Amino acid sequence: MSRMTSRDQYLIDRRHALLGMGALAGVAAFGLAGCSDEEAPAPAGSSSASDDTSEESEGTQIDAAAYDELVASGPVADDAAVAASTWATKIKDAGTMRVGGVQTSMLFCLMNEKDNKVRGFDAGLFQMLANYILGDPDAYELTQVTSNTRESVLTNDQVDAVFATYSITDERKEIISFAGPYYTTQQGILVMADNSDINGVDDLAGKNVAAQSGSTGPSVLEEYAPDANIQEFATDEEARTALEQGRVDAYVIDATMQLGAMTRNPGKYRLAGEEFGPVDAYGIGLPHDSDGVAFVNDFLTTIEQDGTWSELWQVCIGDRADIAEAPEPPAIGA
Repeated sequence: MSRMTSRDQYLIDRRHALLGMGALAGVAAFGLAGCSDEEAPAPAGSSSASDDTSEESEGTQIDAAAYDELVASGPVADDAAVAASTWATKIKDAGTMRVGGVQTSMLFCLMNEKDNKVRGFDAGLFQMLANYILGDPDAYELTQVTSNTRESVLTNDQVDAVFATYSITDERKEIISFAGPYYTTQQGILVMADNSDINGVDDLAGKNVAAQSGSTGPSVLEEYAPDANIQEFATDEEARTALEQGRVDAYVIDATMQLGAMTRNPGKYRLAGEEFGPVDAYGIGLPHDSDGVAFVNDFLTTIEQDGTWSELWQVCIGDRADIAEAPEPPAIGA
C-alpha cells in the first residue's frame, strides 16, 4: 500500500473514532506561554517547570501506536526542495538532524522509559521534520536544553533546531531566527467539571478567581475581568487546591498548564470558554539568518494544510484532555 493510501486510511479511522467523543468548551490553540520553558526554570508569567511535567504513569497516557503511525505517515520533501536549502542540505549530508529539546514535558515531549522514545506535540513535529528531510522520523539526535541554553546551542552549532515551546520575542530574534509560529497560547479559565456557571471571561465578574503570584494572570485579570475578586497563590498546586476546596470559583493561568492539569486528572476539571488575553506564539529556533526558516515554514504549511498538524494535536493533547476538536493552527510567518 502506498504512503498516501495508508495515511488517508489512518485519518479516516481517527476521525471516525473522534465522532464518539464528548466535546468540552471550545479551546483555542494552547502552548506554554509565559511558561514556555517546561524543562528549565520558567520565566515570569508561569509557575515552576515541574507544574507541567509528569511521570509516564500519571494521568491519561498518549496513544503511542496512533502517535507512531501518524509520525511515520508524514510528508517527505522532494530532493529539489532539500537541495535548495543550505540548512536542510547540511542535515541531509549528515544523515541526522540535531535537535534541542526537553524530555519531561507531559504534553510536548516526554520520554517513555519503556521503549526509550520521546512523544508529544513538539516531539512529533521534530520527528516529522526529520522524516521530511531524511525519510526517517528516527533520524535525529536530541540534546536536552534549558531556558538558559536554547540560544547558545544554536549559536555554537550544537544543534540544527530547537523545539522547546519557545516563545518568539524581538530580543531573541537578535540572536537566533524562528520558523513558525507553530503554536499560540493565551490565558485559560479552569473550573471544576460540574461547574456550569462560568463559561467565559465575562462570567468571572463577582467570582472569586485564583491566579498565581508572579505570573501574568493577575494583571490580565485586572484588564479583562476587572470585577473579579482576585486571590493570588504562590504555586499552581495551591491555586488548584483552593479551586477543589471551593475557596475560589475559577483559576486563571496559561492554558497549557490548565490542559496539563486536565490530562493528569481526567474528568476533574474543564476549561470554561475560550482563551483570552495577550497571545504568546511559539516558534522553532534556528540559526540566525538561516535559510532554514523558509524551509521549515514550508514544512509547517504542508502539515497544516493536509491536516497532520490537527491530527498531531488531537493525539498528543485533545484525546488526553477530552477535547474533541483541534484548534485552528496559527498563521505561519505571523
